[in-house]
Amino acid sequence: MNRDTFPTRRILLRTEMQRHAAHAMINSMPLDDSKPLEIIGREEAKARKLDQNALMWVGPLADIAQQAYHQGRTYSAEIWHELFKVMYLPEDDDPEINLLVKEGYRKWDYLPNGDRICVGSTTKLTVTGFSRYLEQVQAHGASMGVIFHANPRERMAR
Repeated sequence: MNRDTFPTRRILLRTEMQRHAAHAMINSMPLDDSKPLEIIGREEAKARKLDQNALMWVGPLADIAQQAYHQGRTYSAEIWHELFKVMYLPEDDDPEINLLVKEGYRKWDYLPNGDRICVGSTTKLTVTGFSRYLEQVQAHGASMGVIFHANPRERMAR
């Protein structure tokens, strides 16, 4: 059987009507031994929230940039963020990847010269994935002696 690429379809199962739509969608899918379709059922992975992102920049990253010294110098929040993405973004083969990132995520790509580069972004993390990322960032900062502000929201109001 030669068929076109099957488009990704997504149904959030909340009502009986959506359950019927899912049944109809499955019944209309083509059967193909050489290119089988995959059906996955899981809880909805909510994308991270913008206020989580804002709090990251005025909270942990700002505290680390102001207080952490490495090899006798400080680094900007942006530089620390790049390091933490390499260290703490989920790997593409993480067994919990579907809980941590949205569809289309990938952490690594390759430059034309073959060098590997981190292309992952916190914008592709789910609420769960972003919370885990921030916990790892804060643990890293704490290991360097950083004292975090109790309420970074106060900084946002300034």
